[in-house]
Formats: sequence, C-alpha cells, structure tokens
Amino acid sequence: MKYRFLIYINHDYAIPIGKPLQEEILKRGYEVKWFSGLEKPKKLFPENGDLINRIEDAISYDPHIVLTATDTVPDFLPGLKVQVFHGFPANKRKGTDQFTIRGFFDLYCTQGPSSTGPFKVQQQKYKSFEVIETGWSKMDPLFPLKPTKNDKPVILISSTFTRYYSLALIDEVVSEIERLSKTGKYKFLATLHPKLDDSVKQKFRELENENFEFHDTTNLIPLFKQADIMFSDTTSAIIEFLLQRKPVVTFNNNMPGHYLIDIGQVSEIEPAFDRALESPGELIQEIDKFAKFSHPYEDGNSSKRVIDNTIRFLHEDKSHLENKPLNLIRKYKIRKQLGYWTLKTYDEAWSLRK
Repeated sequence: MKYRFLIYINHDYAIPIGKPLQEEILKRGYEVKWFSGLEKPKKLFPENGDLINRIEDAISYDPHIVLTATDTVPDFLPGLKVQVFHGFPANKRKGTDQFTIRGFFDLYCTQGPSSTGPFKVQQQKYKSFEVIETGWSKMDPLFPLKPTKNDKPVILISSTFTRYYSLALIDEVVSEIERLSKTGKYKFLATLHPKLDDSVKQKFRELENENFEFHDTTNLIPLFKQADIMFSDTTSAIIEFLLQRKPVVTFNNNMPGHYLIDIGQVSEIEPAFDRALESPGELIQEIDKFAKFSHPYEDGNSSKRVIDNTIRFLHEDKSHLENKPLNLIRKYKIRKQLGYWTLKTYDEAWSLRK
C-alpha cells in the first residue's frame, strides 16, 4: 500500500525534525507532503519538500498519517494524528506544561524515558491515545557519534527566546563573549532561537571576527558536531548537545542538574569554559546518565521506528480508546488561525483496514 503522510509544522525550527522523517518515507516509496499553519516557514519550500499551501488542499490530500511537530493539529484533518514533538522538555516553566494533553493526538512517539514516563501517566488518565517510545527524528543525523578534533577549543553559543532565561539579552554576558573572542583563546560559533528579535541577531552579527561566527540557522547538528562544549541558558538544544557526551556550561539555568556546569556571574564564564574543556570524569558520567534518560537511541534510526510504529498503529484495532475531549476553545482557535470554519471533527482515533 502506498501510504500518504502529511508533516504538519508551524515554525521553521520544525523542518529539521521533519526532514529525517521525509527521507525515511520517500525511501519506502510512500508519499509525503508538508503543511505549515503559519506563513513564515512557507518561504523555505520547495527546497525542503512538497508544501501544500491551503488547508483545503491538505484535506483533499486525504493523508493516512499526520506527523505533527506542533502542540496542536486541526481536528478536522483526516488521518492518524501523531505527535513527534518540537523539542525536548527544557523545564522552562518548572511544571508539566510540556506534558499537557490537548486532546488532538491518537499517538505520541516519545523521545526516551524522560518523556515516555509522564505521557504514560497521562495515557492512563485520558485513555484516548497510545504512547510508543521511538526516539526523536531530529537526532538521527547526529549519529553515529564521532570524536571532535579542533586545533583551538570551539564553543557553541545557543540561546532561548524566553526573556527570563535568554543569555543573548544580557549585555554583560554578550560583552564578555566579545572580549573572550578577541583573546584568540577560543573559537565561538553562535546561534540564536529564531523567535528572538532581529535586533538581537544583528547584535551578534556585529560580534563577528576571526574567532566568532554567527549562524542564522535552525539546522544545529552540524554545529553540534564542530563544537567541543556549549554555552547556553535554558533551552532544549542543551539536551540535544548533551547526547554527544560533551559538556555544557549554562548561565542561570532554570533547573540545573549535575550534568551541567551552571554559573550565575559573568566572572565565572571563562573558568567554567576551561573546566568544561577538561571533560571531568564525574561530569561525563552524569551527562551519560542524563543522555540515556532523555534519548537512549544512538543508532540514527528513530525516524524508522516512528514510521514503522505509525503504520502498524494505523491498522490496529483502537476500539479500547475513548473519544478525544470536546476541546471547543482550542478547536475554535485552530479554525481562526487557519481561516477555515467547519463543524467537521474526528473525535475517534483514525484506523485503516489493511
């Protein structure tokens, strides 16, 4: 059977999540198209895939499976609704917001024990979906891991857009990075969350010199591979980087663990870099434990597991699952966002007979 997949996104940072899935789908000879609920990512197509522009055409495409890298998905789209996530839990809210069940999905393909456990608990409560641990498609290109070899230590700077936590918005931190780049002691690669203001990105562009490069990209894995350590704040990119078993220095991280070198003063930045570059044995052990808890898969085959499990689940009997919640406010918001008003909704988990 030639399955039809739809990759549903809202932001350009979801493209590196969808690309490995698209590659796996096409490898099998199936059909895959993309849809973005917001306008900005649309300019990045067709170079990244076959984009459907209108929601009416996405409905007419009649997908068997909708792979979603957003918190919600139109309930009126046909197909099995699958959550593949747009990031790791980054503890920005000191709560369980990232595990909120919004009532749109039939299947959650979780990244590892850190996300599987909480969603399994929610599954017992709501009984309208299944949870399968597959690993995260975005991480496939990271593996297999290879040693990083640099003549000069390379530090990757990554910052969240959240105002309370973003190191890119702290002038004293930025000034210290600029000073260190001019010493020639380190080489810096910097990338910022795409939701940060253009003025912040411009400030980082102005820092460029022979030891400082700014990369305006959402494809972070090539930068991960180049860097020896990361300097960050509170962002899910930290977890992605740690999967390489490389140290991360954080500035005022929201919930620091033993797997991080967390600091709170500008004067601590350079000593923390030097300590991280030594890769202390105890720190690496903590990183390894955390990496296995977050994403234990190092085979680069998470996309394969996602596609295998979604196709299998598509054909399974789902009569044991309850209907999705009514969710009227969220359904209204999706219709308003897309400018598409319909009473059509699919409350039961989507199934297809073989």
